[in-house]
Amino acid sequence: MSITTENPRTNGVDTAALFATLDAVKGQPEIAKFQFRTASTWLGGTHSRSRFSGFYGAMQELEHKHVTEVDSDHPVVLVGQDEAPSPVEYVLHAIAACLTAGIANVAAARGVELTKVSSTVEGDIDLLGILGLSDGSVRNGYQQIKVTFHIEGDADDATLRAIVEQSRRRSAVYDVLTQPTPVSIEVTTG
Repeated sequence: MSITTENPRTNGVDTAALFATLDAVKGQPEIAKFQFRTASTWLGGTHSRSRFSGFYGAMQELEHKHVTEVDSDHPVVLVGQDEAPSPVEYVLHAIAACLTAGIANVAAARGVELTKVSSTVEGDIDLLGILGLSDGSVRNGYQQIKVTFHIEGDADDATLRAIVEQSRRRSAVYDVLTQPTPVSIEVTTG
């Protein structure tokens, strides 16, 4: 006789692992401290490459399953070679990816099967700030970011909207974008 142990997944989320993680952090809050890192190298012009491999979390150094490299460049109209998305475009990806992951997790925790989650993200920026042509009245970054979700699943509209709202409330990227985050820049020369 063989025994098969199923790993329950809802929306691709291992719900048993999700709840076990929540219980572990409740029992030992210090394991919730993480530090994510990237190393970046200038390739020329406005083109650079960042590498993601290791991070610290759950009181230990960890490695991603795969090392990931991403390039960034400016479009030709902004003096780049358009080899990759610009740095501010990655911010749009980050908010979409974070909110979408949160939606999958929240829905899974609530037992809601999703059939579709897609989004469009728009960021409005005025280059007068970046170019130093605004007397300081125009910020360098986005003036606003708009995220529009299309979500479908086996729940009513109010429940699906509540899932998106819960994801927004718990989104690390949303927090980074809407709350001041201290940033220090250190320089080594030679």
